[in-house]
Order: sequence, then C-alpha cells, then structure tokens
Amino acid sequence: MLRPQLWSCMRQGLRGGLSRNGRGWASGAGRKVDVAGIYPPVTTPFTATAEVDYRKLEENLQKLGTFPFRGGVGGVCALANVLGAQVCQLERLCLTGQWEEAQKLQHRLIEPNSAVTRRFGIPGLKKVMDWFGYYGGPCRAPLQALSPAEEEALRVDFTSNGWL
Repeated sequence: MLRPQLWSCMRQGLRGGLSRNGRGWASGAGRKVDVAGIYPPVTTPFTATAEVDYRKLEENLQKLGTFPFRGGVGGVCALANVLGAQVCQLERLCLTGQWEEAQKLQHRLIEPNSAVTRRFGIPGLKKVMDWFGYYGGPCRAPLQALSPAEEEALRVDFTSNGWL
C-alpha cells in the first residue's frame, strides 16, 4: 500500500505526465516523482480454458518495459516453503556469477517446482511440507488431498532430484 503522500504525488505526476530529469521523474507541475524504486505487480493472464496466456503475458511485460520503473522482483516461490535454502542458494549463485553451479541447481529444482506449482498445486505442496517436517495441514474445500498414485508421483519428483 502506498503512503497517502506518495500516492498523492504519484497521482499528480501521472496526471501531468512524467518526464525524466537528472534526479528522478518530474511531473508537469514541477514536482519530482521518483518511481525508480516502485515495482508494479504483474498478474498472470489466463485463457478461457484456464491455461496461462503466454502471448498476453509477453505483451504485458513488453508494455511494462516501457514504463519508468527499475524492474521486477519476486516470483512464485512455492518451492521455497520446503527448499528455501536451496532457492536462496540459487539466487546467491546467480548474483555472484557462478553460472554453471546455478544451472545445475536450477535443473535439480525444476521438476519439484513444477510438481508443487503446476502439477499437484496446493495439495502437493501441503504433502511435501509434511514430508519435510513442516505443517502442511489438510486442504480446504474444494481442494482434495492427493490420491495414493499422485502422492507416489510427487515423491518420485523429489527423490529423482535428490531432495528426499
């Protein structure tokens, strides 16, 4: 949530148009609005069949690329609930330019990440949290717990990459 003063300043700057100067973004009224540290949220667009609309997502990202924002941060880090240290290690490897090690780690994280974000979703994440000693808890309706076959497939996704 933006503070009222900042929001007022932003509204005024956006109303008057933003122009870049050496110390930030200046509004038409002569007041400076620095939006360099504000990261706009990016939502995932879906098609009518509930699939991710990658064409629309790319279009949205291209539009955001023209805005005077510094960039984006964050991600969907469901996997960090159980492999938080490894997700943070991946970031550290990237920040320090250790690309080969980062790639190896990322490849080990892809399958389990897909399992808890796409393939088995919240029920899968809750089950894996239980396996790692955290409290995943029961699913709320209308979600259902994993079937024994799904649970075994999820276990394979984590054991084949050395996490279980």
